[in-house]
Amino acid sequence: MNYAMVGAVAAAAWLGGATAGHAQDQDRWTWSGRLAAGKTLEIRGINGGISAEPARGEVIEVVAEKHGRRSDPEDVRIEVVEHDEGVTICAVYPGSRTRPNTCERGGGRSNTRNNDVEVEFAVRVPRGVAFEGHNVNGDVDAIGLDGPVTLNTVNGSVRLETNSGDAEANTVNGGVNAVIRAIGTRSLRFRTVNGGITVSLPAGINADLEARTVNGSINTDFPVQVIGRMSPRHLTGRIGQGGRTLDLETVNGSIRLRTLP
Repeated sequence: MNYAMVGAVAAAAWLGGATAGHAQDQDRWTWSGRLAAGKTLEIRGINGGISAEPARGEVIEVVAEKHGRRSDPEDVRIEVVEHDEGVTICAVYPGSRTRPNTCERGGGRSNTRNNDVEVEFAVRVPRGVAFEGHNVNGDVDAIGLDGPVTLNTVNGSVRLETNSGDAEANTVNGGVNAVIRAIGTRSLRFRTVNGGITVSLPAGINADLEARTVNGSINTDFPVQVIGRMSPRHLTGRIGQGGRTLDLETVNGSIRLRTLP
């Protein structure tokens, strides 16, 4: 069976026989498919928000709502790219003839060329599937997921909650609020420039802590064995037995480490 996609890109059976399909009108685009546990669903937007929540079953669901004031929403297409690591879905704005915009795993070329269309992505992610949300102008949220989470934006806040122990979040102009409900083993990294960072973790976590701010304070519910010189704005130390890296950094904002009840 063939599945027509925006921009005449084809999506068919992939990743161990799983299937994918989509439907669209001018302002609304939908897609559904399956990924094996351990694979990654990546959403790449430019203008507008990205919001992810748990799926009810094993099917991924993606809805993209497009709207613009001056520009035509129909000019912005949604592309799906399958690859060995999973699937990448991008909002692709009109480019130039010599330098077209592209959708690729981990990046691609993206330039809005003063196009004011906003694309709001709403995503449902099955258990065990990793989620990545990458944005430029807009918030990125991933709440209640059961797999690893990576969130990035430039102008917007980041909010995540995962039952997996693996997470990373970055922004420039906005705050970071993360709730990590599992112990996990991989590094946890949360960074911003203009905004605060609040991270809530299980009481029994073991981590090597590195927390830095320029204009703000550092506050922690966890006992920390300080390593080196102690400073109100730079804290290096060990939580519990140490181990995984917990890296927190902001310039204009405070850092708060909270214990989950």
